[in-house]
Amino acid sequence: MGIFDFLFKDKQKMIDDFKSRNAIILDVRTTGEYANGAITGSKNIPLQILTSKLADIKKQNKPVITCCASGMRSANAASILKQNGIEAMNGGGWQSLNNKL
Repeated sequence: MGIFDFLFKDKQKMIDDFKSRNAIILDVRTTGEYANGAITGSKNIPLQILTSKLADIKKQNKPVITCCASGMRSANAASILKQNGIEAMNGGGWQSLNNKL
């Protein structure tokens, strides 16, 4: 088993764990990008306004899986959430995450 197999299997386990705890799927793309396709049931909060929505996200008391187009913005979003006491993971690009859900 290579390092990539280990990392991706571990990520799938995290996704499964978060899902079992009713995780929020948070899409941090722009509203225009989100309107052109998204994971069913996901919430759209663009990365640019994420910090203004932290209190609302905290109130839900659920883990968060972030996603975007490629995984770059969602990595930033997951980091912001973690720094603010919210359990979060970067799900990567929304299309690949959708295949793992």
